[in-house]
Amino acid sequence: MYQYTEFDKAFVRARAAEFRDQLGRWQTGQLTEDQFRPLRLQNGWYVQRYAPMLRVAVPYGEINAAQIKVLAQIARDYDTPDAALLAEAQATQDKIAGLAPKLTTNYGHFTTRQNVQFNWIPLGKSADVMDLLATVNMHGIQTSGNCIRNTTTDELAGVAVDEVVDPRPYAELIRQWSTLHPEFAHLPRKFKIAITGATEDRAAIGWHDVGLQVIHNAAGEVGFKVLVGGGMGRTPVNGVVIREFLPWQDIMNYLEAVVRVYNRWGRRDNKYKARIKILVKAEGQRYFDEVETEFREILERDGAPHTLPQAELDRVKAGFVDPALNLPENTDAWLAEAEAAVSIEAAKTPAFARWLARNVRAHRNPQLRAVSLSFKRPGYAPGDATAEQLDAAAALVEKYSAGEARVSHTQNLLLPWVRLDQLHALWREAQALGVAQPNIGLLTDMIACPGGDYCALANARSIPTASAITERYQDLDELEDLGHIDFHISGCINSCGHHHSGHIGILGVDKDGKEWYQVTLGGSDGKDLSGAATPGKVVGPSFSSFEVPDVIEAILDTYKQLRLNAGNGKQEAFIETLRRVGQDPFKAAANAARHPAADAETV
Repeated sequence: MYQYTEFDKAFVRARAAEFRDQLGRWQTGQLTEDQFRPLRLQNGWYVQRYAPMLRVAVPYGEINAAQIKVLAQIARDYDTPDAALLAEAQATQDKIAGLAPKLTTNYGHFTTRQNVQFNWIPLGKSADVMDLLATVNMHGIQTSGNCIRNTTTDELAGVAVDEVVDPRPYAELIRQWSTLHPEFAHLPRKFKIAITGATEDRAAIGWHDVGLQVIHNAAGEVGFKVLVGGGMGRTPVNGVVIREFLPWQDIMNYLEAVVRVYNRWGRRDNKYKARIKILVKAEGQRYFDEVETEFREILERDGAPHTLPQAELDRVKAGFVDPALNLPENTDAWLAEAEAAVSIEAAKTPAFARWLARNVRAHRNPQLRAVSLSFKRPGYAPGDATAEQLDAAAALVEKYSAGEARVSHTQNLLLPWVRLDQLHALWREAQALGVAQPNIGLLTDMIACPGGDYCALANARSIPTASAITERYQDLDELEDLGHIDFHISGCINSCGHHHSGHIGILGVDKDGKEWYQVTLGGSDGKDLSGAATPGKVVGPSFSSFEVPDVIEAILDTYKQLRLNAGNGKQEAFIETLRRVGQDPFKAAANAARHPAADAETV
């Protein structure tokens, strides 16, 4: 995990002090609401449906046990509204949607951008929270606003067996370059960068404003394949390749050109058409040509100010130190003994065997494993962790993963440094905590945004739909039989739940003040057999909230009827069957599941 320098630490503390001053001036009337709004947004503070929402930055998902403990403290001591506000919010929810699930407080939420959010912290306490975050080098800088947001990467970065180049040093360099970049503080719209260094794209780079893949060219040199113009929202677009190979030394100069041209020509008259994907789609080769021209001018006219010297890359690489794990030197003998012990426990305990197969990944060091703690379980929204669970998770991270964890794109917590001989002990403790569900990659390992329960932009609630599907599909044998399915839910067209990239996607829509849901099929984040990010297609008219579970069940039953035997005891995967037979049988099944009492009108 990257070790912050003294400069980094001082910078974060100074930013917290600056925010305290800004908050005080707003509270005393020296700053108007309009003047304070961009200042709080620059530090990650939104005002949502019922209360402020804080988004805490977790750069490229890396987080340590001490930071998780502070997040637990924030959840416990600050993520609590006064009783009157909570009662009013609950009454509003009940009125909108009938008997709504109880709104929860005192928790953190893992996001798809590898950050952590809180939904109930009063603004009056926000400076205290920022000071507390600064004690463990955390902040909310550039987690909101029209700027370059948190750069994301593969949660297995640095430990993956299929990794070509560790992308984390480059992600850190991008963080340092983009933080408070004066030219890019007020872009036409938010700007997101993702980077991967593995052969399997676990960072979904095709769905980002800029996607970077670290590769080797024919000469063995390190560089980047660069994609631009990806994004979801109202207009889902797959990023397109603008450079097949860019030498690593030039990445900052090239990003400067990409963002500068966007800043110059991106639309500012319509926020729904302001993302770079709209510019790239509209201008095509003209945009590419202007980026290349700007890049040449940065190199020739400006003297290539952001060219990365080897010494700078080495400096940042040195900040990523593998933890001391006290591994035995007699590797072969120890490894054979540890593997045998794990196999014996798996043979005795089927639940442990399931967990090994689903939640445990191979590691570049054969003595280690990467383990996912599943925050997808009945009674909780996907990605939610209470203060108590955060504290307990911090203890597991400290005990079993050398104090380091990763927030994953799929809203789970990954422990990247677990010793093979400690897997069984970790499983037992994770079971007691309730985060050992062996469902990684299965239907119930779903992605979902907070939706209308908390977000002011949402048209419908995501959490009740996620809960209904989770409760219906608790049989582990059934989940395993269904196999790998990416199931994503968004409460509105902004697609914070990434419904476009789900094999099955759910989108909340508003119709006459009521919550309705569209179903999409066939989306991809790029890591399955398609090899490219692909938006799902709507299967038909929208469904009412109570119809959705039956619609999903009908779609899955159709899959089971149509799938082929793939051999070796395996069935054809859902996405493979869908691509082979097309959408028509699934559309027919979904529409046949419509309830007779449903509103006849469609959207």
